[in-house]
Amino acid sequence: MTVLASNPLMPVASSTSSSERSLRLLSVLAHQGRPMSLAELIEALNLPKATVHRMCMQLMECGFVSRDLNERDFVVGPALRKLALDTLNHGSLRGLRHEVLAGLVAQVGETCNFTTLDGAGVLYLDRVEAPWPWRLTLDVGAHVPLHCTASGKLFLAFMSAKQREAMLRTLDLQPITEHSIATVEALRKECNIIRERGYAFDREEFVLGLVAIAIPVRDASGEVRAALAVHAPAARMPLEKALQRLPALYVAAERMTALL
Repeated sequence: MTVLASNPLMPVASSTSSSERSLRLLSVLAHQGRPMSLAELIEALNLPKATVHRMCMQLMECGFVSRDLNERDFVVGPALRKLALDTLNHGSLRGLRHEVLAGLVAQVGETCNFTTLDGAGVLYLDRVEAPWPWRLTLDVGAHVPLHCTASGKLFLAFMSAKQREAMLRTLDLQPITEHSIATVEALRKECNIIRERGYAFDREEFVLGLVAIAIPVRDASGEVRAALAVHAPAARMPLEKALQRLPALYVAAERMTALL
């Protein structure tokens, strides 16, 4: 991305500084993972109001920043999300991550997913199917809800308290099945439990008859950047059997950390 100076005679150093400020703004939005007001961005960047507002407008034109549903706050835009997805999904690291996922499927005998948080949903980055006749097919690039999937609840649980509360206020908790969590209070309680025990499960909350369990994949600094999950029909893998797959999931997650 190139940020043009308003004055064509402005020195190169100032143009570079402007680019750096824009990148800092995008970094703050991406790290927070929630809508941020102009005042919050001003405080985080320690820049004048006019400067931050101008940067936001320029980045919105490029699609790197968008307005939130309330039309006041700012969120990561589609162009930045695509850039992040392209970074994860291309190059030799993607092939290595796929090998880890395929090895995990061979070990646990069920379909496994590698996902990340994308806005207010879960994005499938990679997926390896187990060779069973009955399975749920979700393509790479597909999105699923946060409140009723194992990976989604995991991402909610490992947000900061401020991020999670902001997200809970905006989520549509429409029940997908009769087992879906449908209230903010119940979801908040579930998130606290997940954060304490370190993993999340979905017992027929997203698809009737389907069970899933997910664990976090952390980057080198310890931040949760992705999730590994295994899912299968409840008749073949009840929750008790799903929990037995946790050791294999944790080993695979450690290998994934080096490939982020």
